[in-house]
Parts: sequence; C-alpha cells; structure tokens
Amino acid sequence: MFGAIDELFAKTNIKPKDVGILIVNCSLFNPTPSLSAMVVNHYKLRGNIASYNLGGMGCSAGLISIDLAKQLLQVCPDSYALVVSMENITLNWYFGNNRSMLVSNCLFRMGGAAILLSNKRSDRRRSKYQLIHTVRTHKGADEKCYCCVKQEEDANGKIGVSLSKDLMEVAGNALKTNITTLAPLVLPMSEQLLFFATLVGRKLLKMKIKPYIPDFKLAFEHFCIHAGGRAVLDELEKNLQLSEWHMEPSRMTLYRFGNTSSSSLWYELAYTEAKGRMKKKDRIWQIAFGSGFKCNSAVWKCLRSVNPAKEKNPWMDEIHRFPVTVPRIAALSS
Repeated sequence: MFGAIDELFAKTNIKPKDVGILIVNCSLFNPTPSLSAMVVNHYKLRGNIASYNLGGMGCSAGLISIDLAKQLLQVCPDSYALVVSMENITLNWYFGNNRSMLVSNCLFRMGGAAILLSNKRSDRRRSKYQLIHTVRTHKGADEKCYCCVKQEEDANGKIGVSLSKDLMEVAGNALKTNITTLAPLVLPMSEQLLFFATLVGRKLLKMKIKPYIPDFKLAFEHFCIHAGGRAVLDELEKNLQLSEWHMEPSRMTLYRFGNTSSSSLWYELAYTEAKGRMKKKDRIWQIAFGSGFKCNSAVWKCLRSVNPAKEKNPWMDEIHRFPVTVPRIAALSS
C-alpha cells in the first residue's frame, strides 16, 4: 500500500499535505486502526482530511471508491482525492475442504494501486484521463444475488469465502442491468435505437426475440474487465462480442497477477499503457463485479497519448513477454 502511494507522489510531485480526500478500500483485511488511518499516520496527512475506509465490498469496491471520490470532488473545489484500492488475503486463507470455498484460494492474490484525482483546472494539461461516467448496479435485494459470494463458516467451523454455482448467472443479470443504464450515455444514436426497439418489443409487446447486445466497440477503444476468473472473461468476451485484442489486458492480468480484487482494473490499464496502445481521445470502459451482488462501470477519456518509455508500472520490466498463450485446461471428473 505504501509502495504504491510512494510511487504516485513521486510521479505527480504532489505533497501529502495537499491531499484533501482519502479513500482506501480493501475487502477482506480490515484492521484497527483502519488502513486509511495508517495512511494518514504514515504520511502525516492534514488534520481536516476527509478520510474513508471501505471494507467488505468485494472486487467492485475500486470503482465504488472512484464514484465516491467523484461526488466528494463535486462539492470540494480545488482538491485532490487519493484513492487506494488493494487486497490482502493473508489472514483469510481457507484451510478447510469445502470445494466452493477452496476456489478463492486458487484465484485471489495480493495487489494494490493508488490513483490521484483532481478537480483543479491547472491539472488538466498534465492529467492522463478524464472521468466521464460512473454507473453502479446493486442486486443485494435479491436473495440469490446476495448469497452467491459470501464469507461464512463451513461444517467444521473454518471460515472461507464461498462461491455459488449461480455466480455466472447472477453476474450476467447484474451486467445487463448496468448496461441498460450505461448504454444511452455512451452509444451512438443508431445503436441506442436498436437497443430501445428490442427492449420495447420484449418488455411491452412480449415478443419472443433475443435481447439486442449493442456493439460497445463503437463507444470504446479499450476494455478493462475485472479479472475475476477465466469463466467470467470467457462469458463477457462472448456476450459483448469482443476480440482477443480487447480481452488481452484482462487475460494477461489474470495470468500474471491473479485476481487482485479491486485493484485488477488498474493492472489492466497499466498493461494497455505499457503496450503503447493508449492514445489521445481513446475511451476506456472499466467493468467490475463484486459480492453483494454488484456490477459497477467507469468510463474514462484519455487526455494525452501515454508514452510507455516514460512510464513506470508493474509490467514495464517484462511487457515484451506478453501476450502469452494460456493453455486450456479440461476439467475431469470420475
């Protein structure tokens, strides 16, 4: 956590005392004093800082933090907001034999990222991205959605995170709801009309037609889909009709770093930058899923082309090795 923040301050030349808003999110690890208090103490941040610590909100908490920072910046002029998204599973390793809980041991890893947001006009010329939209969807009122990712005790009293067999169905429904809200904000009018006509036919006229999946490649050049697991990425690649090139940042992040929870989206964005693909005016769609069940989106616009030769991120020392071919593994049962 401190390493990510140190690099951020070094890149931006911002002094810790300049930060007016601090948001730290970590789902499973919630010590006392809080992680946000640790940051305040370590960097001796100012006494009137607006500090928030988000826990237990799953892999989509990173975009929740961004949305919270956006709302706070709307009422706090000339401010900096520091967002720290991380995960630490050391104290939440599952030692039992329940298969639905053992899956999380295989997928999750530790990771972290620090992001600095500003509403100062003078910072626009040196900023990388502009936040355009945030869309949040929460399905917690539905019992199946609420229970599909849950920390609980197994039959032997050992605590672990259980992943339900309904997870893919729940994630798909949450994504559809999120897309319904996001689509009118980002899609060209032709795609909006097709999407709306299909929706009217299905909901009002009760026509038996397949739901129309808009072509989001017309709205975005880059996609950062939460690296929750291979099945999740396969399903979204198919449903959103994306190419292997579009899925590459997510797949390589899962392959190299595993599921780092809320920070995975930033590893994916760093991959795109390290490859030299991020150009001025490019649009980026970040999609995250999390327990509860939640599906959140953030839309960014690139303000300047990112030169990988001048960047420092976790990929730079080995970006030449990627992409790699990940072998498909067949599941055998007796």
